[in-house]
Amino acid sequence: MKRVGIPRGLFFYYYYPLWKSFFVNLGAQVITSAPTNCLTVQQGIDSMVDESCFPIKVYFGHIKELCREPIDYLFVPRIVSVERRSYICPKFMGIPDMVRARIKDLPPLIDTIIDYSRDNKMMDNEILKAGKLFTSKISRIRDAYQAAYKELQFCKALAGQGYTMAEAINLWEGIPQPRFNCDTHLTVGLLGHGYSLYDQNISMNIIDRLRSMGCKVVLPEELDKQAIESRAALLPKRIFWTLGRKMVGSALYMAQSQDIDGIIYVACFGCGPDSMVGEIIERKIAGKPYMLITVDEHTGEAGLVTRLEAFCDMLKRRRIRNGADHFSPHG
Repeated sequence: MKRVGIPRGLFFYYYYPLWKSFFVNLGAQVITSAPTNCLTVQQGIDSMVDESCFPIKVYFGHIKELCREPIDYLFVPRIVSVERRSYICPKFMGIPDMVRARIKDLPPLIDTIIDYSRDNKMMDNEILKAGKLFTSKISRIRDAYQAAYKELQFCKALAGQGYTMAEAINLWEGIPQPRFNCDTHLTVGLLGHGYSLYDQNISMNIIDRLRSMGCKVVLPEELDKQAIESRAALLPKRIFWTLGRKMVGSALYMAQSQDIDGIIYVACFGCGPDSMVGEIIERKIAGKPYMLITVDEHTGEAGLVTRLEAFCDMLKRRRIRNGADHFSPHG
């Protein structure tokens, strides 16, 4: 049985159920790296140039970990676009080349090109190319991918019920996840790229920290996709970065929701799209408390906790003040 390694980083939290199911359906065994820890981060920093953003450094740390495992292939896709007329960060497009240049003693790479920007024909060819590493039957490859896509949709449905994508993946793999019962009425909209938010090391466990402070956390995966797109379309020019447009649309949707008390955007230092999108969000939302948190490998947990506590205290005082304003002056 051939063994395929999948790094636990970048688009892992969006598409892992799809690719794991695809390879398993073709008779392969999938090996994933462990959750991000301090060693993962340090290995990634040592492997990459300083100009790379934090999530890519972490991704390289996961690759270094998998290279110590007895695997036959390493799955490092070249992600160009995941939808029509939109693109992903250019660094994602060059990751297979960067991996080959920066890491020695690599196993063979499966560098499938993910590009839906024009039509599906090239993507179909790439799926067949990857599948032929495990079987020569084209029908089996197509059936494996169709079944894997259904698994991905099931995982996304779980995320739509209030779970994070990381929690949804755990549920999908049969690992029970606790449900958080908040003891206050605060609801916080939390924005950010999935590979930042759902990696507890990169985000410093911001989701669970907000939950422990009594906040209900609303994530972009819970929102209606069409509603997000309609809000993003209000901008005078279309944002062609898939994740950037998703963040702007989600922010505008949350800003109009009476149930959401405040919005937090988690950005990574050194990310060009994040710096632009964060500025757009701050200018476009009005009347809703907003906080931008920028993280990198040097960010300290104490400072993050202090900012979160101050933000939540401000939301509580704001809610009490607004509630008092609606009392009758006659008692």
